[in-house]
Amino acid sequence: MRNVIQNYPNITRDKAERVRDLMNLAIPDGIVTGYEDWIESLAVPDPDDRHVLAAAIHADAEVIVTFNLKDFPAVALAGHSIEAMHPDEFLVSLFDAAPGPVCGAIKRQREGLQNPPRTAEELLATLESQGLVQLVARLRQFADLL
Repeated sequence: MRNVIQNYPNITRDKAERVRDLMNLAIPDGIVTGYEDWIESLAVPDPDDRHVLAAAIHADAEVIVTFNLKDFPAVALAGHSIEAMHPDEFLVSLFDAAPGPVCGAIKRQREGLQNPPRTAEELLATLESQGLVQLVARLRQFADLL
């Protein structure tokens, strides 16, 4: 929460908390607890990110999806059978494996945007500006379906 508010000053604490609560409702298995005992034993470049690796280990995750790849180098993750992936790379791998469900999810996301509503092209431009360049390149051929 602290980092979202710090990195995106236009997002209020209330809005960030609402998004967090909606995410927790949508994906209850995404809530990881009981990982705290791992934190002190872990080494990553930024000690403030140890909790992320600890939660991933505790949850038996295979991937940490992050824009912050430099703080999750392969050498720090190797002993835990976890890899770090950029969100664009992760989403492209999902798209390549199952384009229909990914397009459906993007369409539902766009249709859920009401304030303001977005066209498919506007949503694709937003995703591209957020660093999802490869995903958008694949999605553009399906823009009529989004």
